Amino acid sequence: MEHQSKRLLTRVKSPESAPVSGQGSQPSQPPSTDSPSELPHTGTRTPEPETEMTTASTMLDVDTDTEIPSPAASSCVVNFTDAEGYIDSADNPPLPDGVFLHCTYTVTVYTGYGVELQVKSVNLSDGEQLSIRGVDEQGALLVLANHTLLVEGQVIRSPTNTLSVYYCSAPEGSIGIFQLHYQTFRLSCSLPKRPHFGEVSLLDLLPGGVARFHCHMGYHLQGDPELTCLNASLPIWSGKEPTCRALCGGTVKNATVGRVLSPSLHHGPNATLDRSCSWSLEAPKDQRLHLHLERLALGPTDRLVLWSGLDASSVVLFDSGRGGQIPFEGVISEGPAVRIQFITDQPNHNTGFNIRYEAFERGHCYEPYLQNGNFTTSDPLYGVGAVVQFTCDPGHSLEQGPPVIECISARDPYWNDTEPLCKAQCGGDLTGPGGVILSPNWPEWYGEGEDCSWRIHVSEDKRVLLDVQLLNISDSDMLTITDGDEITTRILGRYVGGSSPFKLSSTTPDLTIAFHSDPAGLVFGKGEGFIINYMEVSRNDSCPDLPEIQNGWKTTSHVALVRGARITYQCDPGYDLVGRETLTCQLDLSWSSQPPFCEKIMYCSDPGHVEHSTRSLSDPKLLVGTTIQYSCNPGFIMQGGATITCYGREPGTPVWTSRLPHCVFAEATAGSPLDGGNIALAIVILILLLSVLLGGAYVYVTRCRYHSNLRLPLIYPHPYRQITVETEFDNPLYETGGVSAKLRNIYSTINTKPFSLIRPNSPFSPLSLSWSAGHS
Repeated sequence: MEHQSKRLLTRVKSPESAPVSGQGSQPSQPPSTDSPSELPHTGTRTPEPETEMTTASTMLDVDTDTEIPSPAASSCVVNFTDAEGYIDSADNPPLPDGVFLHCTYTVTVYTGYGVELQVKSVNLSDGEQLSIRGVDEQGALLVLANHTLLVEGQVIRSPTNTLSVYYCSAPEGSIGIFQLHYQTFRLSCSLPKRPHFGEVSLLDLLPGGVARFHCHMGYHLQGDPELTCLNASLPIWSGKEPTCRALCGGTVKNATVGRVLSPSLHHGPNATLDRSCSWSLEAPKDQRLHLHLERLALGPTDRLVLWSGLDASSVVLFDSGRGGQIPFEGVISEGPAVRIQFITDQPNHNTGFNIRYEAFERGHCYEPYLQNGNFTTSDPLYGVGAVVQFTCDPGHSLEQGPPVIECISARDPYWNDTEPLCKAQCGGDLTGPGGVILSPNWPEWYGEGEDCSWRIHVSEDKRVLLDVQLLNISDSDMLTITDGDEITTRILGRYVGGSSPFKLSSTTPDLTIAFHSDPAGLVFGKGEGFIINYMEVSRNDSCPDLPEIQNGWKTTSHVALVRGARITYQCDPGYDLVGRETLTCQLDLSWSSQPPFCEKIMYCSDPGHVEHSTRSLSDPKLLVGTTIQYSCNPGFIMQGGATITCYGREPGTPVWTSRLPHCVFAEATAGSPLDGGNIALAIVILILLLSVLLGGAYVYVTRCRYHSNLRLPLIYPHPYRQITVETEFDNPLYETGGVSAKLRNIYSTINTKPFSLIRPNSPFSPLSLSWSAGHS
């Protein structure tokens, strides 16, 4: 029995005379497609005589202890391990009338690869079942598709390296037709979760790929900063994604620019921690610090104090406990150090502060800052006369300050006005071809009782596509998306709580997004908010067709290039594919990437090293024309050519001109050539053989051929030249030059004159023989 079979087919048929308990001789019903436990068990015992078994490619024994199906049922188990192949109903053996078949086809490929199944043809009758099932990392079956949804050209991908196809014929035994093509594809890790208040950068999602995490300014990473995608039946990351937290207190030396945040909340029994926190900031010598209050929302018992120095006797720059106006324009320290203290009785996410600090030299204005925006300046050193202009990020608008400020006063420079604020608006009319919609006050928490409405209108021949990147609101808040104008309104969806990213589109050029937050906000709390991108798209329902690829071909998963359709490119032999092999039609009716192209392979594969030798390459890239020179180490002799060259072929890939040489030990090869004595002996034997051959040829010509019964005619210049007057003409044939003379006449002729004998068509030169009278 071969344990490494590529394909196993086992049919088990119980004798029809064997009744099944509780059913008599009636045919059993087909097993459920969701019952993997009913599949036949295969073992290694010799089958009993009444068990019928057929195998394809290899033999497989059947365990007779297996639970035998009902008398009218025939089961099969087929395993595939090739990287590509077909699952074809035509391979099933014929069945007797009244017997139904249920088969399980399992495709298992290498770890790190998945199985992509494409429906080539399917034609099933009523009562037949066909189910495509994946297997998760715990071994549980996941139904990916069934016969009611399968159409020709459909592509189904497994989540792991195993895919299962279950087929059950109709109870009356009729078998439909189906053909499925499978091939492998690379599995990858899922997208790692981006930490709140942080970012993640990816090098690759395939096994071996790395994800690196970092936090926004003011937050600190809690966990591994780097995760690696591990190869498995379902690739996974090497650890849990880290989080970003604002810590309670700390010290910053040589402070240049940064942010101090109220501490992140703890959950569970540690919820009351971090009630008093203190931070110390020290700028480089002869510099001062500017503190910008980006956010300040304190509870009735919370207190924030800013000191221009590190000791208790330092000047107080701001104390929220004393009341008064909040300096949103910021405060400036008298020296290089600042101390910040925050005290709270009951921490919660609705209160807190954000303070941004930056150091600057005397005689200059401090560097401005605009949260959720950017600015341009006429002087990067911010000297007197420098002008700064502000702009906001998409989804925000400028408020609470002018768009342009100037650095004034040469004695003690300062800005003539405070920096403005960029805030996410609550609703509005949007008419551009694309943009961003953010929850109110993003990236901060939205407030209670928000009631916002965004109305989007695009060109009349277009429609709106929404890309919801983030949706995290509380269960008491609601986001409603409607299609059409005020007259033809149709609800596309209502959302509460959280949701994974999704996309949807309108059928008209008008779309409305309405958001309502709970006025109380006490029971369920508040969510993070939402980020929604919108863009106008064409009314077409399919992606544009892609051109054919030169020196290759393409295959499509669907007849029409609808959303989700895939085009796969392949190259002719001798060409490499440059670009993505598979392109997908996305929801916005654009392709996932640019089409690839086929590039002629102009290099040879590395032939490798020769044992006991060194090599030198004319081109490390091994392009066509590259030569590799091999040299044996001392004490070794080369057998074969020392130089091989890469040359191109049409068609086909470049190859090397010859095989690799070998370096053998010198003493092992010393006795292989012939020495002087052996050469002399060989020459003597050759001369003897030639002598024997020539002697045999001579004897054959002079003896055997002369006394032959064929009596070949002697050739004379004239038929009568050698005849003397003593010859008797007893036979009239002599008159015509015949050769049937009497023996005595011939003998007399031979004794009279010498003659020459030439045998026609002889491979030898003419042989002259002379006799004188009296020779016998």
